[in-house]
Amino acid sequence: MKRLQYMATRVLQGLLALLVIATVNFMLVRAAPGDPVSVMAGEAGASDAQFVAQLRQQFGLDQPVSTQLGRYLAHVVQGDLGFSYRQQQPVLALIAERLPATLLLTGSAFVLSLLFGVALGAIASRRPGSWMDSAITVVALVFYATPLYWLAMMAVLLFTVQLGWLPGFGHMTVGADLHGLARLWDGAQHLLLPALTLALFYMAVYARMTRAAMLEVAQMDFVKTARAKGVAPGRILRAHVLRNALLPVVTLAGIQAGGMIGGAVLTETVFAWPGIGRLMFDALLQRDYNLLLGCFLVTAAMAVLFNLLTDLVYTLVDPRIDLH
Repeated sequence: MKRLQYMATRVLQGLLALLVIATVNFMLVRAAPGDPVSVMAGEAGASDAQFVAQLRQQFGLDQPVSTQLGRYLAHVVQGDLGFSYRQQQPVLALIAERLPATLLLTGSAFVLSLLFGVALGAIASRRPGSWMDSAITVVALVFYATPLYWLAMMAVLLFTVQLGWLPGFGHMTVGADLHGLARLWDGAQHLLLPALTLALFYMAVYARMTRAAMLEVAQMDFVKTARAKGVAPGRILRAHVLRNALLPVVTLAGIQAGGMIGGAVLTETVFAWPGIGRLMFDALLQRDYNLLLGCFLVTAAMAVLFNLLTDLVYTLVDPRIDLH
């Protein structure tokens, strides 16, 4: 019962946060330079004042900003994210079409970064100051400091252009009529390079965090007591040190899971991955307000959901934490 009450409270807080985020996003997008009506009129080759005024009235852009905001929030509460006047489709349908690709990319990158980051951090913490610890620390620092877009372009240049090992663009081979395992293998090959590229930065963060947390926990009294009792070093590392050191890592992972969508914008653009990040980038270039706001709101909802899941995972990692 307490867990259900806690989840209900957190869901209500998340919905309130989404409402505030939707309001702030609307005001920021409206304050940005550029006029979608002028862009559409220019592309249509008819930039006279009458045609521009007709477009503004058609899309409701002739109303005061407060009126537009109220209408937008009313539609959001009803689950209606609006209509894309550039794509001529409902925003929700466009996002639903691209969302699986983004979830596949970010989910794969998240799992890879967490597994390899925690493993490398645990290896580095076993012998502080050794050559292995120094090597892992240097590599993690390099990946942490390297810009994501540069890393993505270098990965394409090396593994696609020079070596020809992996495809560098899209999520499947265009024109290939593949089925079953062949289609799955083709998709995995296209996924590997963007997922690894996106995961490297976060893997470096998790490795450094895990190493620091494990070194701190290893000096605590309950670990010294376990050593004095003759508990095997491997069991001490897994059951005592690593489990307690995972708390800050879980917190950081939950916060950055939603932030991965921001990295996905660059990754999807470089690798031509058909996800929400690429859709958001195109909507920004086309001044498609409704589509841009819809993408912002969905990514914010994913961040809120990840934070809620992080709070629940907390209780599994450390049963001492009480839900309230």
